[in-house]
Amino acid sequence: MGKMAWQPEENGLRQILQLLKESQSPDTATQRNVQQKLEELNKYPDFNNYLIFVLTKLTTEDDPTRSLSGLILKNNVRAHFEKFPPEVTNFIKQECLNSIGDPSPLIRATIGILVTTIVAKGELRNWTELLPSLCSSLDSDDYNVCEGAFGALQKICEDTAEDLDNDSTRPLNILIPKFLQFFKHNSPKIRSHAIACVNQFIISRTQALMVHIDAFIENLFFLATDEDTEVRKNVCRALVMLVEVRMDRLIPHINSIIEYMMLRTQDDDDSVALEACEFWLSLAEQPICKDVLASHIERLVPVLVKGMKYSEIDIILLKGDVEEDEMVPDKESDIKPRFHKSRTHSQKHQDGEEVGNGTNDGELSDDGFDDDDSLSDWNLRKCSAAALDVLANVFREEILPILLPILKETLFHNDWDIKESGILVLGAIAEGCMNGMIPHLPELIPYLISRLSDKKALVRSITCWTLSRYAHWVVGQPHENYLKPLMTELLKRVLDSNKRVQEAACSAFATLEEEACTELVPYLGFILETLVYAFNKYQHKNLLILYDAIGTLADSVGHHLNKPDYVNMLMPPLIQKWNVLKDEDKDLFPLLECLSSVATALQSGFLPYCEPVYRRCVSLVEQTLNQNYMSMSHPDRYEPPDKDFMIVALDLLSGLAEGLEQHIEALVANSNILKLLFQCMQMTLYSCPTPQDPMPEVRQSSFALLGDLTKACFQHVKPCIGDFMPILGSNLNPEFISVCNNATWAIGEISIKMVATEMQPYVTLVLAPLIDIINRPNTPKTLLENTAITIGRLGLVCPQEVAPSLQQFIRQWCTSLRNIRDNEEKDSAFRGVCHMINVNPGGVVQDFIFFCDAVASWSQPKADLKDMFYKILHGFKNQVGEENWTKFSDQFPQPLRERLAVHYAV
Repeated sequence: MGKMAWQPEENGLRQILQLLKESQSPDTATQRNVQQKLEELNKYPDFNNYLIFVLTKLTTEDDPTRSLSGLILKNNVRAHFEKFPPEVTNFIKQECLNSIGDPSPLIRATIGILVTTIVAKGELRNWTELLPSLCSSLDSDDYNVCEGAFGALQKICEDTAEDLDNDSTRPLNILIPKFLQFFKHNSPKIRSHAIACVNQFIISRTQALMVHIDAFIENLFFLATDEDTEVRKNVCRALVMLVEVRMDRLIPHINSIIEYMMLRTQDDDDSVALEACEFWLSLAEQPICKDVLASHIERLVPVLVKGMKYSEIDIILLKGDVEEDEMVPDKESDIKPRFHKSRTHSQKHQDGEEVGNGTNDGELSDDGFDDDDSLSDWNLRKCSAAALDVLANVFREEILPILLPILKETLFHNDWDIKESGILVLGAIAEGCMNGMIPHLPELIPYLISRLSDKKALVRSITCWTLSRYAHWVVGQPHENYLKPLMTELLKRVLDSNKRVQEAACSAFATLEEEACTELVPYLGFILETLVYAFNKYQHKNLLILYDAIGTLADSVGHHLNKPDYVNMLMPPLIQKWNVLKDEDKDLFPLLECLSSVATALQSGFLPYCEPVYRRCVSLVEQTLNQNYMSMSHPDRYEPPDKDFMIVALDLLSGLAEGLEQHIEALVANSNILKLLFQCMQMTLYSCPTPQDPMPEVRQSSFALLGDLTKACFQHVKPCIGDFMPILGSNLNPEFISVCNNATWAIGEISIKMVATEMQPYVTLVLAPLIDIINRPNTPKTLLENTAITIGRLGLVCPQEVAPSLQQFIRQWCTSLRNIRDNEEKDSAFRGVCHMINVNPGGVVQDFIFFCDAVASWSQPKADLKDMFYKILHGFKNQVGEENWTKFSDQFPQPLRERLAVHYAV
């Protein structure tokens, strides 16, 4: 006799059913009790057998209870599958396959989830019968078996497409043609599963699909008229991805595809319309977009405009009929988490224009299409607006003849929701159609300014956004005409009685500040009065946006903010908030960012406030380091810290050092910041995905602060140079652009504070990686410029050590610095190169034309630097002789020849 199949014991089964019942109770105490019992039961190896038994066999129980049993099992698989005894694992797998066709859709779906969770544990290799078994179940005459197997396959394709493609048995060569056969199945649910499965392999250009691409596209066309919404959605999704991956195959049918997608973009079902609307975003990225859409654009634009109107459901969700809600406190769940952007150092130009902006690691640009916070989920309105925006960028002024009549009709419409959509259209096309819009702006801007006092809050809020999209033009006109009225009305909206309007006005005002910069100086008193008044008016969420508007104002007007009246208005409310917030409150982030901008702008005006701010920042850094140490020593007892507190604190310290300069010396002297900084640079987090590089942002901010302290009070940094230099050297890794950039910048700042004998030991440590970076293809501009400046500065201090390598970097060096304006950094770097050329003139001979070009990029070098250039140019000319020099300089472009002749007489 064979051994008996596993059977549950009565008593055990009763206990587990009792537990499943309790776990459906809403009471938290009961829930905690259940969690505890689950932990206990997990110690018994066959507990999981009971769970699968309830899921697949216990038809006496209701579906939700059985499904729950399966979901608890899924969590166990996820947490401890490796520890399951083999007989338990095999029992679970067998039961899944036997019950894949359970009559209940809920049970089938739960089994599918369980199967894909097991596969995600890397079990594809150890479960050889899984795919053949599911595949043959697809051919079953029993609908439930077919649908259950397809549901499981769809989940596996979604979760582990890559493993399927890399599997040595090449399962996709069988699966994909098999899926394609089901596109014409009579059940819409099955058709939908089949497309969804294949869709997982489009973006990765999986070979097994590419060989059947024509059959796939043909089948999609066959489904174009399908009545079922899920099928339509999946067809649209497929076409959107194919635009990106196999445009070549769509081109022959492109006109009918465009017609189809226009129809679907107007589908009665919003979720289908949204999938279809993505098509226009995808198409706009293709070079061929303009050619293929030209004959359709006239019909497409009105479709997109129609989609930009709020739907009934949007208005209900947005509480569109609630005009005044400023007294209603925010729900914490409405507040999106904020991400702090660490400081990136780039060369400062005299007029405050920075080369490179912020963190150049691809921040999301906020194009304003997610302005409706409580609907921050992507919806048809936002997608239509985004599509119109990108298409306006493709077609430019050519779509205005289509749009202008629509705008005339919508902007002045009696129904507020149509008028609102017209204002959104105007904002969406601002970037792409700017040139064509200019003649219309003198009448449109005053109209928009008047709509800022519309009686509907949703009209006022969208108008704020649209006006911000035209801020650049407004700032360029005489102030009386538009800037002053716009500013006056926008500031009234900052104090609106509706929270959404307050938010939109604050964001729009921040954009206006960025565009206007110092043009705002005459109005500073008026602006500050409003922003400070808003402090006492705003609820939680908008306060965070207000900090941002104040920080942006400080960045935009700089030292003009440093007037006693302004300081006395602005600082008390900021410091009051600062005192109220606890060290673990995340609202500190935006406040610290804001104070960092304010401190940099106020410079000495910030002195009265700097000590408590400095102390708290140092303490935040110290607390984070301590918490990190505890969590690494006792991971079971202590959570790892939120490193953002430390990053924001380091950045504010940088702002203080930059603003206060030598005044920060006393504060640094009386604190242990340099010791802490040394720890930050080496910080690793216990629970970190990549141990070799745990904390790029912490290091990025640490190096920025080190550079700023070097500039402000080098006497305190100097004793630690021996500790810092090796760490800086090991961070010259261009994979982390911002970290590498700040380390490079800090090395340059340190070197010009040292003398040759002090700096010599470190040159070998950093020179090779710097030369490596400057010669790498595709290095971002800011990093190239910083690298060139630092190499020049090293050569200024230690010409003997750096000059022998001149030939390895001089060409790249010259091309990366010819485009930056005259400034201190450029001055010190060029002096360094002149010193090196004097030590090793041979190193520059082959690339001398690049050096000539770089010299000519100076508009007004200091007299002694100009003299250095003169000597090198004439030395070279005398060395090669008149005749060779003429041959050489004949290769120069005309403007270069003239500049050198005029300024250097060569």
